[in-house]
Amino acid sequence: MNISILQCLDGAKNAKGLAVIIDVFRAFTVEPYLFARNAKEVYAVGDKDIAYRMKELNPDVILVGERNGITLPGFDYGNSPSRVDRDDFTDKIVYHTTSAGTQGIANSINASEVITGSFANSKAVSKYILDSGYEEVSLVCMGLNAERETAEDTLCAEYIRSLLLGEELDISDRLMELSKTSGKKFFDPAKEEIFPRADFDYCINANVFDFVIRATKVDESVYLMSKIEV
Repeated sequence: MNISILQCLDGAKNAKGLAVIIDVFRAFTVEPYLFARNAKEVYAVGDKDIAYRMKELNPDVILVGERNGITLPGFDYGNSPSRVDRDDFTDKIVYHTTSAGTQGIANSINASEVITGSFANSKAVSKYILDSGYEEVSLVCMGLNAERETAEDTLCAEYIRSLLLGEELDISDRLMELSKTSGKKFFDPAKEEIFPRADFDYCINANVFDFVIRATKVDESVYLMSKIEV
């Protein structure tokens, strides 16, 4: 198996085979919790205007997302796993758009298949990959605003790669170190509304879920996200 670790938007565009779009802080930690809270359908969109249009067509649609970490105007939720985990999404249709994660999905134009990844389901992701039979695997770290490498996404990619190679890394100390690097924003009281302290714990809580989330294009820049048990 050829395993590549790629970075940011260019990495997504160059991903081949089975692409794992990794966004730990916070897009692909959020989506597993949406499914855990019984969302009926989840759609990832790169263009926020598509999400607004869907809300106009159906006011019952739930909008989740951000730009630069800040909840988009008129959205029901920001990109916060701790906050979506408070509520019941049974029978709800969710549109999700973010600065990094959903941009990665929309730009993985050369991949044969796209799934998402975070610490929340890393072992499930590795099992899915091993069962898939793909020889080419692209682990795409979306980073900050899909422009700059971040420690948490790269660590997640390294962890998934270690699982694929049967050499599981002990990442416990490195997870906690994130509080001093790219995770510092979650510990700034002035940013609590944008980056809740609880989100950090959600994002580094590894292997909570035994499913992966697969992206299937259904329209221009609209991807149906499907929960796949492994």
